[in-house]
Amino acid sequence: MEATRIKKLPPYLFARIEKKIEEAKEKGIDIVSFGIGDPDQPTPGYIIDELCKEAYNPANHQYPSSVGMLSYRKAVSDYYKKTHNVDLDPKTEIVTLIGSKEGIGHINFCYVDPGDINLVPDPGYPVYGIGTLLAGGESYPMPLLAENGFIPDLTKIPEDIAKKAKLMFINYPNNPTGAVAGREFFTEVVAFAKKYNIIVCSDAAYTEMAYEGYEPTSFLEAPGAKDVGIEFGSLSKPFNMTGWRIGWAAGRSDVIEALGRLKSNLDSGQFQAVQYAAIKGLTGPKDSILELRKLYNKRMNMVVDGLNKMGWSLPKPKATFYIWAPVPKGYTSASFAEYVLEKAGVIITPGNGYGQYGEGFFRMSITLADERIKEGLSRLEKALGKVEF
Repeated sequence: MEATRIKKLPPYLFARIEKKIEEAKEKGIDIVSFGIGDPDQPTPGYIIDELCKEAYNPANHQYPSSVGMLSYRKAVSDYYKKTHNVDLDPKTEIVTLIGSKEGIGHINFCYVDPGDINLVPDPGYPVYGIGTLLAGGESYPMPLLAENGFIPDLTKIPEDIAKKAKLMFINYPNNPTGAVAGREFFTEVVAFAKKYNIIVCSDAAYTEMAYEGYEPTSFLEAPGAKDVGIEFGSLSKPFNMTGWRIGWAAGRSDVIEALGRLKSNLDSGQFQAVQYAAIKGLTGPKDSILELRKLYNKRMNMVVDGLNKMGWSLPKPKATFYIWAPVPKGYTSASFAEYVLEKAGVIITPGNGYGQYGEGFFRMSITLADERIKEGLSRLEKALGKVEF
């Protein structure tokens, strides 16, 4: 018999999308997928070269430190100082992760007991709620509404919920909405967390994916942020390293220690050769990131302009590689996704997969080749014509 927590666990959203793609391929259907945010560009060569060099070093073939090499954590510390002017102690305020997703899931087991409450953005990255569920907790949704710029209104959280809450997850630049937030909001979060003794967990996976001069703010830049929380970072998006599984958590030292202690009992850390390669990325020139921003900026323009030509009125996101758009009149999120798959051979992600407040929207990722984007937009235009709202 499965454990109750597994029985409650829904199939992972993107696993369902991957299954739909496989089923279509088996039928010989050519699918254009705007579904999963997985960079299509290769990892920069200088990072791969470092991995190859260190993979041959026998010293890296043994168990690594469960909290990560100090040299890697120092590289993260230097990156924060250079990029965000934030000071971090690499020994006590940073822990290495096997990708930020792992840390986002595991932090719940450090603080959440059965019946506890976490504040979770809705719509939001599914792992916030799934990690809460696996630890026995309950998610209280913080609605991300268009009229608020997809930023939660903390004043709407009931007092009794705020007093019970253990963790608050925030994510800017935001997946799935593409929204951004600045120091003013993060300062408000710090004050709220201090008032109710809540630990803030900031997911900062997209801080390098920004366009036309916009530079995203780190939560840790807010005064007092290290008193109340931590930030999860990743090399996946800026360096096209999703398969490498390397990231970090940084911030409040006792929370970092707890996460490191949990991890030391559950995993044996990340292969050191991967950490050495990550150091190269974090300390090397930013050229590859700037080129990637140019590429995504061009693609973002293509998709936003293409959708607006069909009848949408979408602003261009300042960051992330996602477009969050309302479904046309007469559709739900799921029925629209099913329609474009059947009629156009195009995969989009239904908004309700990110939570109840995602209903009525869909997400598109621009992590596919320009030609495929053009093909997908052409198919959508043929299938939909001029849409109404």
